[in-house]
Amino acid sequence: MSNKQGKRYSEEFKRDAVALARSSGKTVTEVARDLGVSPEGLRSWVKQDKADRGEGGPGDLTSAEHEELRRLRRQNLEQQKTIEVLKKATAFFARESDR
Repeated sequence: MSNKQGKRYSEEFKRDAVALARSSGKTVTEVARDLGVSPEGLRSWVKQDKADRGEGGPGDLTSAEHEELRRLRRQNLEQQKTIEVLKKATAFFARESDR
């Protein structure tokens, strides 16, 4: 199941799961099995938590940086759509002025 179509977990659940993974002495896979979540998902949450704590590797983005990137991508998409509309309008009015 892909992340976008999979189960959505609350931020509180994710925080608690990460805390359990960090403090239990169990492997991420064991904790994930105990919680009924995918090991890949829990690993991702743990990695994101490390980045948010400033312990991530080079290039790891914090949650705030991820959100800013999503916002900028949405804004970029809207601007691209606006540019396309303006191009079409410019072409339309250029044809109209040639008549």
